[in-house]
Amino acid sequence: MGKSLIFNIQRYSLHDGMGIRTIIFLKGCPLFCPWCSNPESQGPVKPIVWEKKGIKETLGKWMTVDEVLEEVLKDHIFFRTSKGGVTLSGGEPLLQIDFVKDLLKELKDLGIHTAMETTGCMDIKRIKTILPYLDQILFDLKFMNPEQSKSIIGADIHTIKENFKLAWLSKKTKVIPRIPLIPGFTSKKENLMEIIEFLKEFKVPEVHILPFHQYGNNKYEYLNREYTMKSKETLTFEEITSIKNLFQHSGISANVDGLE
Repeated sequence: MGKSLIFNIQRYSLHDGMGIRTIIFLKGCPLFCPWCSNPESQGPVKPIVWEKKGIKETLGKWMTVDEVLEEVLKDHIFFRTSKGGVTLSGGEPLLQIDFVKDLLKELKDLGIHTAMETTGCMDIKRIKTILPYLDQILFDLKFMNPEQSKSIIGADIHTIKENFKLAWLSKKTKVIPRIPLIPGFTSKKENLMEIIEFLKEFKVPEVHILPFHQYGNNKYEYLNREYTMKSKETLTFEEITSIKNLFQHSGISANVDGLE
């Protein structure tokens, strides 16, 4: 078994899968979403350096499957009592597919619930190899328009749709679509209606909608990168409610931020 570059392990999360979860953040993502709240994860799988208050810090630690399991098992009592488990996030976990497969297999052998956050932007062969070891996928859907998807975030929507279909039809893995609501981008009604029409093909019963926030804006300063979303205002309660109703009127239950 090889190693993976991990840039964070977050414990006691309640937002990224069922129950209490430990989230493993894997470095590397081929997309360049301008609103990304983990910009330190973007780009190739290699450590990067940022500077906070004049102090430089290297982000990313190479870890074996056994080393990650050692950290995860510290939280095992919380998994048992809450029906929680481990969620792989990033970045894009599919970028480090060999490690992800090995880790998921070990987690399943230990009886730990497994989940993964993904954009579904990579070759379908990757997701196919890990579906047998995944209990849940939190699957991002951002744009349905091919040109917008390619130019704004660097994703091929046809690949994403193929991966979503494969995961959904696997039956064994529960798939929950997640739609980040980015003002001026993904939250436009035309885009949301295209997402709804796509989901209706598969009779998807629920989605999680994730309102835009500014939680990661300081990270761009640490990385000495321009944050183009700095002046973008968050959606109002009324706007979020209207979008939620848009899904629900189409027969799709919409949980805001996955917390309901």
